Amino acid sequence: MVHAITSSNFDQEVMQSTKPVILDIAASWCGPCQMMKPIFHQVAEELKDTYTFGQVDIDESRDLAIKFGITSVPSFIFIKDGVIVGKERGYMSQVDLKAKIEQIFA
Repeated sequence: MVHAITSSNFDQEVMQSTKPVILDIAASWCGPCQMMKPIFHQVAEELKDTYTFGQVDIDESRDLAIKFGITSVPSFIFIKDGVIVGKERGYMSQVDLKAKIEQIFA
């Protein structure tokens, strides 16, 4: 399950999460973001017991995009215990996304 992350639920869903969090920072007008969406959802379904997955729409939560220093979408933010432990930009295959998650949270 992928949670819709906004400014109003960020602290509860991300900062207070007992699991490591992977955020997909995207926009509805972004072609690569739309191509990435089903891949992100599939990986989220496979790894939901270990990680929390969230999606941030930069048009709806511009302040979060600014907070994370997002300059291009799609971007991915990896957070553990409330601390950013990794960032990645651009489209990734399902295999690459899972490998990146394992590498960052190893």
